[in-house]
Amino acid sequence: MKTKSLKKITRSLLIFCGIALIVSIFVPLWSIYLVAPQYPEGLAMYLWSHKISGDYEIINGLNHYIGMKTIHEEDFWEFRVLPYILAFFALLALLTAYLNKKSWLYVLTVLFMIFGVAFMVDFWLWEYDYGHNLDPQAAIQVPGMTYQPPLIGFKQLLNFEAYSWPNIGGGIMFGVAVILVILAFTEYRSRRTVAV
Repeated sequence: MKTKSLKKITRSLLIFCGIALIVSIFVPLWSIYLVAPQYPEGLAMYLWSHKISGDYEIINGLNHYIGMKTIHEEDFWEFRVLPYILAFFALLALLTAYLNKKSWLYVLTVLFMIFGVAFMVDFWLWEYDYGHNLDPQAAIQVPGMTYQPPLIGFKQLLNFEAYSWPNIGGGIMFGVAVILVILAFTEYRSRRTVAV
């Protein structure tokens, strides 16, 4: 017969995911590193759910010469909503474990995957705007050159090596997404049990 309840391991992992998402609110989500001959020790910028930290003021000073916009926390509407979105998904994961229903797990998984894709697209669009909309009066201009940082990985930007990677919070978000997909798949596969 069909069963609508979740496995014990599924409920335990949902609780783990909920707690992990709460942690992600208070740790850096993403890291961007810049290395150049004049900065061999590198410059780092960290994006949190609610703020920016690191050497972004120095990066602003450098980017001014090539016409890139300065980075200010107040320019990011995401900082005003992202902590609440992560808290919502944390509570939804805990609620799903408490309600013990497969349908809730499926809804949670689909919603979180949509959020994850939207998060990455929004980040890419921010990087695109940041690297392409340059001041035409900038002191240094290289025809045809744009300065969009990589979404994930490495990119050479003039004499700077740019690296972009998930930090602790981003790793948590990727991990939760993987766990939810696996849980939803295994619960769907075991939706029919034999009555004893």
